[in-house]
Amino acid sequence: MNLKSLAKDTALYGLSSIVGRFLNYLLVPLYTYYIAAESGGYGIVTNLYAYTALLLALLTFGMETTLFRFCNKDGEDDRMVYSTTLRLVGGVALLFAVLVLGLVRPISGALGYSAHPEYIGCMALIVAQDAFQAIMFSRLRQQGRPVRFVSLKFAFIIPNVILNVACFILLPKLFHHFPGLEAVWQRFDYGVGFIFFINFICTTAVSFLFLPEIKGIFHGWDGKLAKRMLTYTWPLLLLGIVGILNQVADKILYPWLVPGEEGKVQLGIYGACAKIALIMSVLTQAFRYAYEPIVFNGSRDKDSPETLSDGMKYFVIFTLLAFLGVMFFLPLLRYLAGSGDYWEGLKVVPVVMMAEIFMGIYFNLSFWYKLSDKTIWGAIMSAVSAAVMIGVNVAFVPRYGYIACAWGGFAGYGTAMLMSYFIGQKKYPIKYELKGILAAFALALALYGASKGLGRLMGLAPDSPLGWKSFCWMGANLILIGIYCLFIWKSLSLRPVGKK
Repeated sequence: MNLKSLAKDTALYGLSSIVGRFLNYLLVPLYTYYIAAESGGYGIVTNLYAYTALLLALLTFGMETTLFRFCNKDGEDDRMVYSTTLRLVGGVALLFAVLVLGLVRPISGALGYSAHPEYIGCMALIVAQDAFQAIMFSRLRQQGRPVRFVSLKFAFIIPNVILNVACFILLPKLFHHFPGLEAVWQRFDYGVGFIFFINFICTTAVSFLFLPEIKGIFHGWDGKLAKRMLTYTWPLLLLGIVGILNQVADKILYPWLVPGEEGKVQLGIYGACAKIALIMSVLTQAFRYAYEPIVFNGSRDKDSPETLSDGMKYFVIFTLLAFLGVMFFLPLLRYLAGSGDYWEGLKVVPVVMMAEIFMGIYFNLSFWYKLSDKTIWGAIMSAVSAAVMIGVNVAFVPRYGYIACAWGGFAGYGTAMLMSYFIGQKKYPIKYELKGILAAFALALALYGASKGLGRLMGLAPDSPLGWKSFCWMGANLILIGIYCLFIWKSLSLRPVGKK
C-alpha cells in the first residue's frame, strides 16, 4: 500500500470533513446557548436530522460504492457508469421530493410536527439535493480530484456557519428596531426553524456549483448496465439503511419511547453531548474517502489482502489515540456541547466513541464482501446489528434514558464487527495483526481507566469548574498519551509496507 498517498488523500478529504464537523461543533454551543435545554428545541433539531440521515441512505441506495466498483471493472465505460448512476439517483430523489411536498401536511402530523409542516418540506428538499450531490462527490473521489471535492464542501460549510452566526447572534439585536422579526423568531421555535432554512439555502447554492459535473448526465443511459448495478447495489441499500439506523435510530425512536416535552429535552441533551464523540466518525469518514479508491483501484493486485491488513492496523492505532485525546481533554471539549445545562449527558461520550471505533473497524472489515461481490452478507450482518441496537433501545430507554441509546450503538456495532470478522475469515481470509491490535485496545482502555481513577481521587466530576485541578489532571493525561504513543512506535512497526 502506498502509505504516503493514503495519508495525503486522507488529509485532503479529511480537511473538509474535519474542519466542517469542527465548525458544526462550534455551532452546537451557539444553538444550545440560544435554545434552552428545557425548551426541547435542540431535541427537534436532533430528531429531524436523524430522519434526514436515514432518508439520505435510502435515496443514494448504495450507489456511491457501486459507482466505484463498476468504474474500475474491466470492459465498463466509466462515463456511462457515471451517467447511468446519476440518472438513477437523480430520478429517485426528484420523485421523493415531489411526493413529500404533495403530502407534507399529513406527514408532518404523523411525525409530530403539524405546527411546522415547513420544516418537513424544507428537509425533504435538502435531502433530495444531498443524494444527488453524493454521486457527484463520489465521482470526484473516483477521479482523484480532492481539491475540487474540498472546494465544494467548503462552499457549503462556510456560508452555513456565517449565516447561522448572523441569525443567532446578530438578528436578535435587531428585534427592538424591527418588532416583526421577533415575531418570526418566536414563530419558528426561537430560531430552530432558521437552522433548516439556512441549510436549504446553502445546499441549493452548492447544487448550482456542480453544473460541470451535472453535464455528465447527458452521456447516456444503459439499461443493461443499470440492471447489473442495481443487482450489485440492492444489498448495499439494506446495508446503508441498517448502518444508518445504527447511528440514528435511537434519535428517531426516543420521542416515541419517552413521549412529551421531557423526551425532546432529554434527546436534546443526548444529541448535544454525542456531538463530541462524533469526532470519531469524522476520522472514519476521512479515512474512507481516501481508502476506498485505493482498495477498489487495486482490487486486482495480488497484495490487496496486505493492503486491507495494513489499513486496519493504522485505523485502529489512530482512532484509539483520538479516543484517548477526547477523553483526556474532556474538561475543554465539553464546551462543544454548550452550556452546563447539557453536561449531565457527558457520560455517553466514551460509550459512543467506542461504538464509533467498532463501526470503523466494521467498515474496514467490509471490503471482503465488496471485493468478492457478496454484498448480501453486508446486508445480513448490518440487519442483525440494527436489530440488536433497536432491541436495546426499546428494552432499556424507557427505564434508563439516553444512556441506553449509547449502549445500544455499542452493542449493535460490536455485533456487526464480530460477525464480519469471523464470517470474512472463512469467505475471504485476511491475516490481520490481531495481537498488536488487541494489545493497543488493552493499553488504551487501561490508560483510560487510570486517568478516570486519578480524576476521582482529585474529586473531579463532569460538571466540575475548570480550575487548577482540571489542568493538573490533563497534564498527567499527556504523560499517559506519551506512554501509548511509545508503545505503538516500539511494538507495531509503524512503517510503510507493501508496494512502494
